Amino acid sequence: MKETTEKELLQIIKDKEFIKTEQLAKLIDVSESTIRRKLTDLQNKGLITRTRGGAQINDEKNYFPSFSFRVHSNSLEKKKIALAAIKLIKNGDVIFLDGSTSSFFIAEYLSEFKNIKVFTNGVDTLSLLSKYHINAYSTGGHLSSENTSVLIGHYAESMIKNIHADISFFSAQTIYDDGEIFDCFEQENVLRMSMIKNSAKSVFLCDNSKFGKSAPFRLCNVSDVDYIVSDRDLESYFKVPIKAKFLFL
Repeated sequence: MKETTEKELLQIIKDKEFIKTEQLAKLIDVSESTIRRKLTDLQNKGLITRTRGGAQINDEKNYFPSFSFRVHSNSLEKKKIALAAIKLIKNGDVIFLDGSTSSFFIAEYLSEFKNIKVFTNGVDTLSLLSKYHINAYSTGGHLSSENTSVLIGHYAESMIKNIHADISFFSAQTIYDDGEIFDCFEQENVLRMSMIKNSAKSVFLCDNSKFGKSAPFRLCNVSDVDYIVSDRDLESYFKVPIKAKFLFL
């Protein structure tokens, strides 16, 4: 691919924020197999991130960094959100935590509760729960090739489908002003949706980094969850009525 063509391709992806492979192939009039090779080259150069079925540009808004980087990003806000969120937990609860850094911070405070059971697909979260001697269960599954801090796949899905929790905590990459919650990793959303369905209460953890981003895969609407815990007053943010209860810092 010539340099000018590569720049044009990057500009198209940037303008669209996220674009599917077949759409991109039609736009520049090449085969999908050709586009997939070109996208692989661009990803190897660190210029884009490929998600299942498409690609997005790596810029300051949507580049997906490592877990160790993310756990230090907005860490103060996430810790405050975690401290507010654990007020919803009771002794003896069965708890779900997804593999997000927001849920990771909740794990830090669970040792103060008695007789709880915690299920998680987060690799780092599971390690932290072990450190605090918390009764923890892994969902099993295989390591995601896109986000290596989480377990995904059939085994993880089967575990979650066969568990009922008192409360589940999760986060996602972005939330829009119509209440729609999206993430960049499709298979993680499958687990989160099962968590929400199989929990008496579901809690969306939402720090200020979730605004102003775009992501390709819909998870749910905030009206599908019971609580939203945020460091921002969201009631004025949404353009539509929201059924969920808000907990602000």
